Amino acid sequence: MEARLSAHLRLMSRGIVFMLISTASFSLMQLCVKFLNHLPTHELILFRSAISLVLSLGYLLPKGINPLGNNRKFLLLRGIFGVTALSLFFITLQKLPLASAVTVQYLSPVFTAIIAIFLLGEKMRKIQWFFFALAFVGVALLKGFDERVSVFYLGLGILSAFFAGAAYNCIRMVKDTDHPLVVVLYFPMVATPIMLVLSYFDWITPIGWEWAWILLLGIFTQVGQVFMTKALQAEKANIVTSLKYLGSIYALGFGYFIFGETYDWISLLGILLILSGVVLNVFLKEKPQAK
Repeated sequence: MEARLSAHLRLMSRGIVFMLISTASFSLMQLCVKFLNHLPTHELILFRSAISLVLSLGYLLPKGINPLGNNRKFLLLRGIFGVTALSLFFITLQKLPLASAVTVQYLSPVFTAIIAIFLLGEKMRKIQWFFFALAFVGVALLKGFDERVSVFYLGLGILSAFFAGAAYNCIRMVKDTDHPLVVVLYFPMVATPIMLVLSYFDWITPIGWEWAWILLLGIFTQVGQVFMTKALQAEKANIVTSLKYLGSIYALGFGYFIFGETYDWISLLGILLILSGVVLNVFLKEKPQAK
């Protein structure tokens, strides 16, 4: 009994550590995008996709796994929705205060749950609609009292969260038919040719240390994805997924200490309401599974 408990605690601590590493990595990725705000968004996604493409194929091909997968319809949709979501997210990272852009992106679980009603036939509890409304009240507060948050870029952030929710549902559709790295691969497979064409007409050659930031952008993204997968394998989803919202704390810290971004108490309340609505929904949704 004690041995099993000790083993579970060791496994849980590993899962928590893995998720903390993943959250920190994604936050550092966002920081790289912020530092490269003078480069076109499609160019940044091109570099990020090229790194992911090489790393993913380098794993799949030696193991004889078909990179095209099986459920290609939803894999392709996952790629299209994912590319759209990330493109819009990178734009908001460059144009909005860091914590605002990151927090609005955390609306994606709300859209994931709503889309799942129609795509997967999942049921919604009445209390979940209240949590969703809470999150959108937070968005209204964030916009209404922060002059740096324009309606246009806030709208792009919400659209980014919507397409991310659509991509997550596509991932769930292929979870039993395709290797996880095949699912990851479809993002750079879709993004690379599109961003290559867009970059050809609007290319800005990085100089000096910008190449280091671009390399770090790809590395932090890959590290974040790998350790998030490890965390979900090592611990219950409702425990580790809640830790990813620490990203807003990282974003507030980076924004304040590095970019001199400050927030009044109403904007901070908006951020808190968004996170509360999303996190409460996650815990409510995962609780029956934990039982």
